[in-house]
Amino acid sequence: MLMEQVREWQVVDLLKTTEEFFSSKGVDEARIGAELLLSQVLGLKRIELYLNYQRPVYPDELERFRGLCRQRLEGRPVQYIAGEQFFYGLQFHVDERVLIPRPETELLVEHALSVLENTENSLVMDIGTGSGCIGITMALRNSSLVVDALDCSADALAVAQSNAEAHQVQDRVRFHEADMFSDSFTAPFASGSYSLIVSNPPYIPDAEWDLLQREVREYEPRIALTTPTGLESYRAIAGHAGELLKPGGVLCFEVHADGAAAVSDSMASSGFSSITVRQDYSGLDRIVSGRLQA
Repeated sequence: MLMEQVREWQVVDLLKTTEEFFSSKGVDEARIGAELLLSQVLGLKRIELYLNYQRPVYPDELERFRGLCRQRLEGRPVQYIAGEQFFYGLQFHVDERVLIPRPETELLVEHALSVLENTENSLVMDIGTGSGCIGITMALRNSSLVVDALDCSADALAVAQSNAEAHQVQDRVRFHEADMFSDSFTAPFASGSYSLIVSNPPYIPDAEWDLLQREVREYEPRIALTTPTGLESYRAIAGHAGELLKPGGVLCFEVHADGAAAVSDSMASSGFSSITVRQDYSGLDRIVSGRLQA
């Protein structure tokens, strides 16, 4: 009796077949997902897959790859499966303890860096740091900055600390467990010492939770995504910022596409002026910033 011949896969064929399979199942970003998962199994960077496109994929590797693909079909985000996400051209470890950094947040970092472009030895506060992508990126792009990165989640801070160590900025990015809704939030920090406060806080209203993608609802931490109306975090931070910022210091937020006007009003009520709104790649209001009046 003839034995069934087992197909021998090469990188290029496996990527193409997996992309087509993911697409047929309605999986988002099918090609990128296939690349990230195969990179994880083979221990290669995505670009290296194409430098090794004729490399055979051995049976044990194929079995591990299929296991990761099954997780993706179940809705688990590919970034959590691979354990990484690139942000501002930098690699960050991510898992279910933190949000997956989004491209829109790169605009927040870009604007925050521009605010401090002509300053040195500035102190920055990053509220709701999550994976640490904002504060760590800023520290890497401006070597004179010191960042206090805050989060209410000890689990998130553990991820952020590991990312700071991986990027070798742990001496300039200091992590603190703190709850922005606490009356004692500002107590550990020197009043009037910060040049910039930056935050991508929870901004999705609870009423929109069921409308989010399945992979967001089932895998990403809700505490980092929603508040009752989506505005509570902004009001809390704006209220604290007047005590923490230097006169003329800047508060810079990422906002819900429908929230720019309400956030601007909250900032104005808390003593901020020169309030500006910037749009994201889709033309939606995304970044709101203002200066603390002297």
